[in-house]
Amino acid sequence: MFNKSDTSRNCCQLTGGQARQGYDWWWHSFTGINAETGQQKAFFIEFFLCNPASGGDKPVFGQLPENRENGIKPSYLMVKAGSWGSDAAQLHRFFSWKEAKVDWGNPYSIEAADCSVCENATRGSIRISPDESYSHPEWMCDSGFMSWDLKIRKKTAYNMGYGAGKLFRSLQLFEMFWHAEGMASEFEGEVVWNGEIYKVEPESSYGYADKNWGKDFTSPWVWLSSCNLTSEISGAKLKDSVFDIGGGRPKCGPVVLDRKLLSAFWYEGREFEFNFSKFWTGCRTRFDCRETDTQIIWHVDQRTWFKRMVTDVVCDKANMLLVNYEAPNGSKRHNRLWNGGTGSGTVKLYRFGRLVDRIHAENIGCEWGEYEMLHPEVKLMDE
Repeated sequence: MFNKSDTSRNCCQLTGGQARQGYDWWWHSFTGINAETGQQKAFFIEFFLCNPASGGDKPVFGQLPENRENGIKPSYLMVKAGSWGSDAAQLHRFFSWKEAKVDWGNPYSIEAADCSVCENATRGSIRISPDESYSHPEWMCDSGFMSWDLKIRKKTAYNMGYGAGKLFRSLQLFEMFWHAEGMASEFEGEVVWNGEIYKVEPESSYGYADKNWGKDFTSPWVWLSSCNLTSEISGAKLKDSVFDIGGGRPKCGPVVLDRKLLSAFWYEGREFEFNFSKFWTGCRTRFDCRETDTQIIWHVDQRTWFKRMVTDVVCDKANMLLVNYEAPNGSKRHNRLWNGGTGSGTVKLYRFGRLVDRIHAENIGCEWGEYEMLHPEVKLMDE
């Protein structure tokens, strides 16, 4: 059963080697309503920890030319926040480890100045001027202002199983781990975005909360998720449903598992899971993600012995952004990682070859990016 809360996986995982070269982030995305116009707007907030064991009194930026030349790795707490839409932007605020307070226990919490996050709440603010954004390319961000004060209720979890279990985490076998404690979450509170106030209400927030951690990022990079779902057959709103798809090219030690995705659909209390690590289910995946002049398009077809899920999603590039991260080793290979929160599409669910439902999805969180593999000596294991 994948809908199983496990807040121990949501704790900070940067121990051992990953404390010296590793990242850990907590991602939140949701929708707010403009207090004056009533228009929807999708937002995201992330707390990103990088290389805490090598930090000091100031943040260390891996993209500074002098640091790149001398092999100095990044080290900081980065608070990332922003919005999608016609004015899509990502804002980054950095803190040194001297400024940050991290509770490594269960439940987790992170604090730095007026920014904080824990299992059930987050608040903070980021202000970046145009001059600052231009003068500090190592910050990898745009200009703007965002503040937030939000409560979080995580309703449905995606627990991937033993692949992110205690043994695999302690051995740090995978290059990138994933846990979605709140793939369906309710957010409540207020966001101020460039002077405009947005109210965030539980029933219309269509919220999502997960985390990733590891030593490097996957490529290709795929993510799709939504809990704003309507049956195209019955016309009914699916109030107890959510799907989540993620992965691309998992790496376990020296072995790369090519073109693998982890996916789950919680459908009105029924589970549809497609998890390559659960080999006894006969999981097979085919996916195609592509970029046109105006859109990013995803097609994912997944099957087990008894179930099938076919997902088709589009998102307009005009409403997306190219999200920026640097890896713990200081490299920045993902330079076209498309990230959005306003995708739409259709998911078809089958059981024993028969159509269970055809579902329309809105407010889809989505990502797609790929860079050329730089390690051809790594053994590939395809399907």
